Amino acid sequence: MKERQSKVVLLDAREPEEYERSHIEGARCIGYKKFKLKKLKDIPKDATVVLYCSVGYRSEKIGQKLQKAGFTDDYNLYGSIFEWANQGYPLVDKSGESTQTLHTYSRTWSKWVKRKEIQKVW
Repeated sequence: MKERQSKVVLLDAREPEEYERSHIEGARCIGYKKFKLKKLKDIPKDATVVLYCSVGYRSEKIGQKLQKAGFTDDYNLYGSIFEWANQGYPLVDKSGESTQTLHTYSRTWSKWVKRKEIQKVW
């Protein structure tokens, strides 16, 4: 039996401008519109991969592509980064500094971020 990998790979399926505003620390931006599987060639197919986007749609679609490509241990973060922020978990900006700003994709989508401390931008 092979030893299970202990590190979780966190992938952000939002666009770079969303990621740069804020993201979950340690996440890697893979984008959605221009996503390419070759960007993940350094990740073993049996690695534990957690995907997120704003609410879960884009990360779900990328997860389906990963499964078709042979990834066997991938997950979609429940509620994605909006729920992460709503729960008060930390966000970092492109410099790795703590931030309370979140790219909410659009004014319409920003209604799903309920925490008053979060500054919403789009």
